[in-house]
Amino acid sequence: MENHLYSVEHPAAGYKKIFETVEELNEPIAATISGVIPTWLSGSLLRMGPGLFEVGDQPLHHLFDGQALIHKFDLKDGRVTYYRKFIRTDAYVRAMTENRVVITEFGTAAYPDPCKNIFSRFFTYFKGIEVTDNCLVNIYTIGEDFYAVTETNFITKVDPDSLETLKKVDLSKYVSVNGITAHPHKDPDGTVYNIGNCFGKNMSLAYNIVKIPPAPKDSTDAFEKSQVMVQLPSSERLKPSYIHSFGMTENYFVFVEPPVKINLLKFLSAWSVRGATYMDCFESNETLGTWFHLATKEPAEYLSSHKFRTSAFNVFHHINTYKDQDFIVVDLCTWKGHDFVYNYLYLANLRQEWEEVKKAAMRAPQPEVRRYVLPLDIHREDMGKNLVSLSYTTATAVLRSDGTIWLEPEVLFSGPRHAFEFPQINYSEYSGKMYRFAFGLGLNHFIPDRIMKLNVQTKEMREWREEECYPSEPLFVATPGATDEDDGVLLSVVVKPGADRPGSLLVLDAKTLTEVGRAEVSVNIPVTLHGTYTPAPQPSQL
Repeated sequence: MENHLYSVEHPAAGYKKIFETVEELNEPIAATISGVIPTWLSGSLLRMGPGLFEVGDQPLHHLFDGQALIHKFDLKDGRVTYYRKFIRTDAYVRAMTENRVVITEFGTAAYPDPCKNIFSRFFTYFKGIEVTDNCLVNIYTIGEDFYAVTETNFITKVDPDSLETLKKVDLSKYVSVNGITAHPHKDPDGTVYNIGNCFGKNMSLAYNIVKIPPAPKDSTDAFEKSQVMVQLPSSERLKPSYIHSFGMTENYFVFVEPPVKINLLKFLSAWSVRGATYMDCFESNETLGTWFHLATKEPAEYLSSHKFRTSAFNVFHHINTYKDQDFIVVDLCTWKGHDFVYNYLYLANLRQEWEEVKKAAMRAPQPEVRRYVLPLDIHREDMGKNLVSLSYTTATAVLRSDGTIWLEPEVLFSGPRHAFEFPQINYSEYSGKMYRFAFGLGLNHFIPDRIMKLNVQTKEMREWREEECYPSEPLFVATPGATDEDDGVLLSVVVKPGADRPGSLLVLDAKTLTEVGRAEVSVNIPVTLHGTYTPAPQPSQL
């Protein structure tokens, strides 16, 4: 890695533009094409992110508080259109109606209605907690249907063509979860798996892995047949960890339990405390470290005798997980230590001048791409020995006298204050299997300014970067009939503040990270988090 990668500076602070409110569009607008958009690339890119950063004169404080905006790039015959709409969540509709924040968001508190008297306010508390449905994080399919999601129990069905909001679904009505991640996994047959926290009876706490089978054609409801497959215990009774994603191979689930905890007592009392938010309920356990849990899929069972431990890190995104011989290989985007990374994602921090942004990132946890290896075969007589015998990794796992297994990672990428994040792979062909390539968004002191490609076997890194350009998570789309893992294109929404056409869809060759073409529009596009590409049905499928 040459050092010039780390010397990219943003003194003009153009990145502030990606945290600015925009308006939705009344109809799709045509994009101006430069280069070539491959004609085989026919389909829709849907992206979710925040689009409204204040309500009336009240600012929304955290990156994850901005109101959900759905973006769509339609690609057909080398032509591209762009469209966007705010999702009509309860959080959004009520905020628009009352011109104030009505439902507490991740880091912004809703204050009681000033027009209500003390008695009606008092009764509101007894009706229970109003949990946000602001689905700004991701969008995915369950069967034929598209759902925009955040991490609460509410997901929102949307129309992928008109971008209209169809209905709000409460997952806790179907399965025992209080919240669920925005990063499900999928089997080739369309079965969806996810994990969520569950606050059980008498305050017992666990993590539930949930299975949502593909909806039968005649069924009205994909969720009726959903079920909890397996329950994993929490390392601390009243404090579940914050979970953002999990790993899955053909027959195993991997759950990484980080030391960032939700203090349940704070959480339950926060709703009666004026001005409390979700962010106020997180705390870090400085002594616990990070625990790895394994469960099998068929039969679904928690492997309680495999107690994996390692030093503290935050993890939001799993890259990929696979089984090789008697080992489970787990590749992660980690942030070292127990300090919660989300503490650094307040909009006031991200909108600072460049020198201040850099200072804040100096104090934050440092990012690192890591590979951990979990041995399945454990014998008492191997005490004190490294159990990992895979020839290609330096990751270790040592059995200790208390029966726990201490893990040390192999570092796949580490650059000071430069993160390889929002990872993507050739999911349909390589998810849960041994693989070579991960694609990611490069964060420079938390500011997204490059697209990266990591060879996890050789650690070779490529990148795409352009002056004053702020890209988003790159999605991989394979070339029709491809045989190579990286034969395809990457799609990323790029913002170039100050340009005549500041918003664009960038198409890169996934092998070389060179530009194939781009589709530019005359409107600004705020930051997007995650999304999905859906190929158009081929004539034979219609």
